[in-house]
Order: sequence, then C-alpha cells, then structure tokens
Amino acid sequence: MYMGNSTGDRPSTPLHSVSVAGAVVREDGRLLTIRRADNGRWELPGGVLELAETPEEGVRREVWEETGVHVQVNRLTGVYKNTTRGIVALVFRCAPSGGDPRPSDESTAVAWLTPDEVAERMSEVYAVRLLDALDPSGPHIRSHDGKRLVQAR
Repeated sequence: MYMGNSTGDRPSTPLHSVSVAGAVVREDGRLLTIRRADNGRWELPGGVLELAETPEEGVRREVWEETGVHVQVNRLTGVYKNTTRGIVALVFRCAPSGGDPRPSDESTAVAWLTPDEVAERMSEVYAVRLLDALDPSGPHIRSHDGKRLVQAR
C-alpha cells in the first residue's frame, strides 16, 4: 500500500541524517580521538555532513574543526546506523597531514590513543568504528541502538 505525503510525490517515511567521521591513524598506529564538550565522552572526530559537501570534504572539515589536525582521506572503512536516532555515519580512514592537535568549542581534549586505550575509554559503538578502520577487510556495515551493537537479522 502506498502511503504518500500531502503532495503525493513520495512516501511519508522518516528521513535519516548522514554524518561523517575520520578514523585518523598516525604512522605509529595511534588513533586521533576527542573528548566531546557536550557529554564528556571519548569519540572519533566527526559530525553532520552538510548539504553541499562531498563526504570527503565533510570529513576534512569536521576533523579540522574539532581537533586542529588536517587530514588526507584515504578510504571508507565503515557504515554505521543508529537505529534509535536515524543517523547513518560514514567513517573514513585518514592520515594526518598537518596542523597541531588542540581542543575546540566541540571538544575539551584531543588525544592520540592506542587501540587498547580506545577499547578502554570509548563506548562500544564508537570504539568499533576506530578499530574497524584498522581492519583492511572492510568496509564494515553495522547497526546499533546508541549503546550496543545490534546483530544483523
């Protein structure tokens, strides 16, 4: 059954938001992370993709804004859907290409963590994004409810 919207030109289903994030990996294997200003949690830098941006442009902008680090975007490493909030996140492996790490309005701290430190400090749904970026067999596709990964049906 077709359930059109008031104009009848497309289904009236909820829309998703698209975000981008950078899994920035240094030559020594450490990963760039931020402690978010709004909730104090450690995450990888990223945010909402703007309408006129390519995903790669969005990653470069978000990482720079939140960390002061310029990056070269290398490859897509994962697609992650928050089933509760309707957000689809595209994560790209990046290499640092300049700048000096510094906090911003959106981050209270910036740190280069080892993979073990990432697993200790971050919630599962964010740690997996960085750890997936280290796996050359990706890209990975995962869903979560905001707190835990959800197994595919």
